[in-house]
Amino acid sequence: MSAEQVSSLCEQLVKAVTVIMDPASTQRYRLEALKFCEEFKEKCPICVPCGLKLAEKTQTAIVRHFGMQILEHVVKFRWNNMPRLEKVYLKNNVMGLISSGTQSILEEESHIKDVLSRIVVEMIKREWPQHWPDMLKELDTLSKQGETQTELVMFILLRLAEDVVTFQTLPTQRRRDIQQTLTQNMEKIFCFLLTTLQQNVNKYRRMVGAPQEQEALTTPQKTDLAQEPKAQANCRVGIAALNTLAGYIDWVALSHITADNCKLLEMLCLLLNEPELQIGAAECLLIAVSRKGKLEDRKPLMVLFGDVAMHYILSAAQTADGEGLVEKHYVFLKRLCQVLCALGSQLCALLVSDSDVETPANFGKYLDSFLAFTTHPSQFLRSSTQITWGALFRHEVLSRDPLLLAMIPKYLRASMTNLVKVGFPSKTDSPSCEYSRFDFDSDEDFNAFFNSFRAQQGEVMRMACRLDPRTGFQMAGEWLKYQLTAPVDTGPMNSKTGEGLCSIFSPSFVQWDAMTFFSESVISQMFRTLDKDEIPVNDGIDLLQLVLNFETKDPLILSCVLTNVSALFPFVTYRPEYLPQVLSKLFASVTFEVIEESKFVVSVQAPRTRAVKNVRRHACSSIIKMCRDYPQLVLPNFEMLYNHVKQLLSNELLLTQMEKCALMEALVLISNQFKDYERQKVFLEELMAPVAGLWLSPEMQRVLSDPEAFISYVGADNKIADPVLEDPSGLNRSRISFCVYTILGVVKRARWPAATEEAKAGGFLVGYMPSGSPIYRNPCTEQVLKLFDNLLALIRTHNNLYMPEMVARLGETFAKALDMLEVEKNAILGLPQPLLELYDSPVYKTVLERMQGFFCTLYDNCFHILGNAGPSMQQDFYTVEGLATQLLSTAFINLNNIPDYRLRPMLRVFVKPLVLSCPSEHYETLVCPMLGPLFTYLHMRLSQKWQVINQRSMLCEDDAADDNPESQEMLEEQLVRLLTREVMDLITVCCVSKKGVEHNTTAAAVDGDDDEAMATEVTPPASAELTELGKCLMKQEDVCTALLITAYTSLSWKDTLSCQRTTTQLCWPLLKQVLPGNLLPDAVSWFFTSVLKGLQTHGQHDGCMAALVHLAFQIYEALRPRYAELKAVMEQVPGIQRDSLEQFDSKLLNPTLQKVADKRRKDHFKRLITGCIGKPLGEQFRKEVHIRNLPSLFKKVKPSLETDVLENEDGEGLTALFEP
Repeated sequence: MSAEQVSSLCEQLVKAVTVIMDPASTQRYRLEALKFCEEFKEKCPICVPCGLKLAEKTQTAIVRHFGMQILEHVVKFRWNNMPRLEKVYLKNNVMGLISSGTQSILEEESHIKDVLSRIVVEMIKREWPQHWPDMLKELDTLSKQGETQTELVMFILLRLAEDVVTFQTLPTQRRRDIQQTLTQNMEKIFCFLLTTLQQNVNKYRRMVGAPQEQEALTTPQKTDLAQEPKAQANCRVGIAALNTLAGYIDWVALSHITADNCKLLEMLCLLLNEPELQIGAAECLLIAVSRKGKLEDRKPLMVLFGDVAMHYILSAAQTADGEGLVEKHYVFLKRLCQVLCALGSQLCALLVSDSDVETPANFGKYLDSFLAFTTHPSQFLRSSTQITWGALFRHEVLSRDPLLLAMIPKYLRASMTNLVKVGFPSKTDSPSCEYSRFDFDSDEDFNAFFNSFRAQQGEVMRMACRLDPRTGFQMAGEWLKYQLTAPVDTGPMNSKTGEGLCSIFSPSFVQWDAMTFFSESVISQMFRTLDKDEIPVNDGIDLLQLVLNFETKDPLILSCVLTNVSALFPFVTYRPEYLPQVLSKLFASVTFEVIEESKFVVSVQAPRTRAVKNVRRHACSSIIKMCRDYPQLVLPNFEMLYNHVKQLLSNELLLTQMEKCALMEALVLISNQFKDYERQKVFLEELMAPVAGLWLSPEMQRVLSDPEAFISYVGADNKIADPVLEDPSGLNRSRISFCVYTILGVVKRARWPAATEEAKAGGFLVGYMPSGSPIYRNPCTEQVLKLFDNLLALIRTHNNLYMPEMVARLGETFAKALDMLEVEKNAILGLPQPLLELYDSPVYKTVLERMQGFFCTLYDNCFHILGNAGPSMQQDFYTVEGLATQLLSTAFINLNNIPDYRLRPMLRVFVKPLVLSCPSEHYETLVCPMLGPLFTYLHMRLSQKWQVINQRSMLCEDDAADDNPESQEMLEEQLVRLLTREVMDLITVCCVSKKGVEHNTTAAAVDGDDDEAMATEVTPPASAELTELGKCLMKQEDVCTALLITAYTSLSWKDTLSCQRTTTQLCWPLLKQVLPGNLLPDAVSWFFTSVLKGLQTHGQHDGCMAALVHLAFQIYEALRPRYAELKAVMEQVPGIQRDSLEQFDSKLLNPTLQKVADKRRKDHFKRLITGCIGKPLGEQFRKEVHIRNLPSLFKKVKPSLETDVLENEDGEGLTALFEP
């Protein structure tokens, strides 16, 4: 190899690299240049000299970087075949590059420093410590040359720790060797890092005149210009040393962190006041304080509660905050806040009743500083403190500490401010807005964050009120009184609901909203905490009266008022005489309108805004809640309530259908308290008479049973000129809705008394099951079953609407009437709902949107009735003549045309509850005849859908037609996923008992030392047995086949969640059920292959991979002795080692051999099928790096007897004890 060869090759390489990096190059040129460079790296025998030549200081940075990349490539891919002398030559030259081959620390490009440190780390990973024992000494020597070299040494040490400990990117034995050697030398390494940090910081401070020293000098010493670069160089090394420390503090023994009287922690605290180094110091401090481990080892960390440390932490926070909003300071403040949070967690962990750790003397100071973060303008900082406050308020020792108890009023006072929803990044109405612009991309982002932050605050406030319930109640009362008397400030934006009304950004509304949340949280907690006789009843009733007497025409404020009524309602249990007043207030709000006249003018008027609808809905749900939670209290006022409702129902246009039904539900809930079957039955008959009259009329019967008549009746065949104002069939639709809503409300709410004695006395008990459990009758059964035939007719008609000839009959305006609502689409695609001005504008829905809403709600509600019928009417429902046949010919008709988004709710709200509540004596007659055909059909449907998706992803070229845009494809694909989950969930619920079967998606991740372990151990619980229903279904051959095929085919459908659940919960119990029979060899091979295919699809996901490997292992172990065909399948696994398979097989088939431990067998099996396990796309074409193991570092000492006996899983240790 001559120098000319090297030079000419290098010239070509420089040209090629220039072409690659030149933005003006054509694509063809660039590709050719790239190909030339890659081929050179792969094949050229003189890579090392060329790389070294290109890496010389005289070249441009891009060329030098490429030269070093060549050297890195050589170390990674050719090292194992290089002669020893060439390795030494390369190593010495690379160390030479560090010593004198780079520009100075301030001039050198960071990517050059990075690649140079990578080369050294790659060599260390292959040779240290066995073949390169002096590596640490060499690095130490290099660091003595100056700042440039020291910084590179820091990069090397950090990269080494990341590769070996954090990312673990090398084989087990090498990793162990290096980590153990690092651990043995850790004292030296830590000493080196600390000394480097200290020396460089001291030099830097001397040159720039550190703040601490300035106080002593009369005039601050300014850096002279010649010193400036030197100071910057020291600062750079300081930053590098802090970054490297951060890579070690996480995992080294705690003793190194707390050594020498916690010298490291002290230095880090000092550096918090050094602007250039403070963020790095805070990072290190945070990692140190967040360490887990033995409590004993963590005790020294309490030094951070000492005077000195506290002083530095607090003064740093004050300085950073005093600088105003600068990104760097704000990032530092966030770190400091995290440090204080972690300190709080350590304190909570260490301060237990039986430990010798005492509450620190500076605990009060700590709480004050922590409160400062909770009252900071940044909403993000405020939210960061909540979890720690919760931990302090919950703590067994600290929660009794007078300092913390004194903090509760201050914390609650802060919460009163923090609950106010201000700080939207697009606005300027609060100091928080400026900070939010750093933290959130949009108002939607902020809104989502704030909602979860508020919920978290609610939790913590309740914990605080558990310790001091009266203070919270008192503050809530004061705030409520203040809001009731404060003038309304609508702010600059006027609401579109009406002149002078609030929008959701109005100052008055955000205050009302916050106050309401506050009072709701603290009052509910007070009732839970105080004894009955300690409750301040008079104060509560006074507040309730103020709220009841408060009048407002503003819908947003009225909604808050109603919440306050509900929050204060428990006081009424002490003074029932206030109940009528509460009811009047709520009923007045049920018919709330902004424009009074609209009650009388039924001409064209603006529809209600969302805020108005919400008030009315709110009032209805408050009434329901009251009747559900306090039925005994309301019962004496039943007649008053009933008359109110009758009056409202008498005017057909006064309430929406949903509002009418809500009020009827409330009545039904109270009627459950009659505890008299006949009386309740008569009442329900009277209540449902209007519905029965309408529903059973000949016209309705005709409409419900004929799709064409139905389309015409609801007006979906019209063409409408003005789609906003004109809607001639609206009334017809609302009549159908009213009937369906009412039936649902009654079925859902009517019940027999919970106590058997009361049920018996009231005439609800009709007998006992053979098992001895009572059989009840529901007073609504007779009424509901009367209406049942027409309900089924409606369901059949609705299903038939999706037939192509029916869809063709929809009018021009309504061609998309059966499509999904936009809201549903957004929810499925995970798109955020647009912000909040929604509350304002009147809900001008086009008649098409109203029609879509009608069909969607009607479909859901019909199935909700069927789903509730079983639990509600029990044996009276399950014994309906020919129920299975009726359901099959109505609910399950025309499924082929029913879209996925309609099939999903049907399975969830109808099939699942129906099956789960069905008594076992009806399995044969009802459930099996229904589920058999359903499961067979669902398997066929899903298989076809997944086939289309898989073909689509294979054809993912440009020839996709434009009529199906990507967003539509995404929606369809996501729907198939959701439907798959629904189906697999239904099968699992039907077939597998849930004893102990949690969705153990990722069971305990494995400890660092357990090397061959899988990434996630998933062992399905032993108790995943088949249910009675599961066994019943598996007895029928066609159902059994459908279940098994669906479960095992689904493993290779591209939905990770479904695959994982099916693998862990369903596949093995189903297969185990058929094992005793004679399975065909082809079937056994197919099951096993399906699992391997699943591994190919999902192997890249740790949880799925572990579960699938476990399942494949179970199948192979159980069935290989009977079916040699499984071995043939194994032989087709790519890259399988035949001799290893033979060894595994012979151990499995030879019962006399001692069984190896389960885990070792499973690991062996996993290695055999590695060729099937799919890899993430990023790793599929990656060139393999092979790092060879070096001679063992540590001679295996024979372990002592106790550990031997415990650890030796094969039991050999026990026999050794008895040898002479």
